[in-house]
Amino acid sequence: MNEGSCAPDGSFFCGSMSYDTVPGAGTLYRLDPEGKVTVALGGVTISNGIGWSPDGSTTYYVDTPTQRIDAFDYAEGILSARRTVVHVDPRKGAPDGLAIDSEGGLWVALWGGGAIHHYTCDGTLADIIELPVPRVTSCMFGGRELDELYITTSRLDTDLDAHPEAGALFRASHMVPGMPTLPYSG
Repeated sequence: MNEGSCAPDGSFFCGSMSYDTVPGAGTLYRLDPEGKVTVALGGVTISNGIGWSPDGSTTYYVDTPTQRIDAFDYAEGILSARRTVVHVDPRKGAPDGLAIDSEGGLWVALWGGGAIHHYTCDGTLADIIELPVPRVTSCMFGGRELDELYITTSRLDTDLDAHPEAGALFRASHMVPGMPTLPYSG
């Protein structure tokens, strides 16, 4: 299992990947509030960021090797009407974890890109947060007003002489506020 998040209906979604990253060997699962597990999406390679729009009607999802953030309509625990919202140029890094702000903006970590990209809900690049490390893994909103973005990074396969802060947790302040973390209701 790699990364997961709770949906507005109280279910928990979590995706898998194979250790050798065989294309399509992973799955995105849904654990409903009653404890039943179902397949939400098959044919995944490296399941990463997942989050919901402020009104809960849209799910945003990253399968890293696709270089995309896809959106799905979300109702009654079902993902439907898949469409690509963002395609990340591979020269900028690979999309990894993501967070959604209170305005519906998408904040995505770029593995190998040393940055967080902020996109509007329609996929327009709105901002870039540059980091002094190459492997940015995820982000989430925190702080009293949810206006701080906490950013995780990795030391994996990184030249630590060139990037001594690799693996550190970073914080960006004065952001558009995020949304509270949704709980699992089971």
